[in-house]
Amino acid sequence: MHLKKIFALLLLSSFSSSVFAEKKSADDILGFWLSAKGTGVVEITKYDDKYEGKLVWIKDIHDGKAKDKFDDKNPDDKLKKRSLMGLKMLHGFSFKTDEWTDGKIYDPESGKTYSAYMKLENKDKINLRGYIGISLFGRTSEWTRQRTSTPDKYIK
Repeated sequence: MHLKKIFALLLLSSFSSSVFAEKKSADDILGFWLSAKGTGVVEITKYDDKYEGKLVWIKDIHDGKAKDKFDDKNPDDKLKKRSLMGLKMLHGFSFKTDEWTDGKIYDPESGKTYSAYMKLENKDKINLRGYIGISLFGRTSEWTRQRTSTPDKYIK
């Protein structure tokens, strides 16, 4: 009998904490985000009512391994010589409830563009899912919030 009461209290407390969890604000996603591989930082900004992100820091350039990185995997030959620095990788995201949906992500490693959505795991972690067709067929990566546009002191 005592275990049943403890279980009921635990169940009730977990339910009440999820009901009263802090709601996300549309602009909570704004800022600088380190990619899952730690090779780039994307600045997410708002333009009108849409969210987009551009590449503002590349590890190989920072480390002196390259003067510039180019979009050489792009299927369009005319775009293969453009710099990745400043490239808009995220575009068209709209905030709905607790997610940023209906967006696109460009992957410079493959040269492909995918449908995508983003969700904050907490204020410093974002899960970004890129997919083809339906989200079941995709990949999720976790990005980490950076405090500055130059994450030198955060990346080792």
